[in-house]
Amino acid sequence: MHSMLESAIDTTAPVGGLGPRERRRLETSHALISLARRATAERGLHGFTIEEICAQAGISRRTFFNYFACKEDAVVGIPLRGDDTDAEQRFLNGTGDLVYGLAELLTTRWATAQVTRASFAELHAAVEREPGLLAHIFEHSRREEEHHAALVAQREGLDPDDPRAISAATVIGHLSRVATGVFLSPENTDSFPAIFDRYLDTTRALFLRPTDHPSPPESTR
Repeated sequence: MHSMLESAIDTTAPVGGLGPRERRRLETSHALISLARRATAERGLHGFTIEEICAQAGISRRTFFNYFACKEDAVVGIPLRGDDTDAEQRFLNGTGDLVYGLAELLTTRWATAQVTRASFAELHAAVEREPGLLAHIFEHSRREEEHHAALVAQREGLDPDDPRAISAATVIGHLSRVATGVFLSPENTDSFPAIFDRYLDTTRALFLRPTDHPSPPESTR
């Protein structure tokens, strides 16, 4: 049975529906990420040049910077923003459930990233060689949540610093990371959207459940 997110997104073919140009761009992006991660694991960040991985990927140095802002971004897998503007626009134009709208946006990005156990293993090996990359990953995660909060605020007509927008981005973002960890576990056989859906449903039920606790006693003072 497909989950709600699987019904909205073609998760069996992450690049499905893309034209030849977009498909080539995505393939080149993933090739650069893999090459950068493997080179980092073998030689460290300073043990190879951007020109080296560009030569292996069959592109120029100039072209590299159409994909990534720096070497560290290539290793972590942080593309230049702009490739997912269609997904963002669909979210902003959405009028349905906010939680699942934001979850669909995150799942679309997850599918485009083509997260697999093999790609995660390459990232893990790179981080083991260069622990400083962890700070880069955490900073990227922080910026992404700020960006998602801004998108929520824009869609809902809220102030950018409204706690509701920040909470939505923080909670849904955290659940997507938890779902990714479960997906990557060796014993898992479920799709990412199915796992993500379960966490979304469980969290929603938790917050909507009437409290079983008695009201606090009135002060006797």
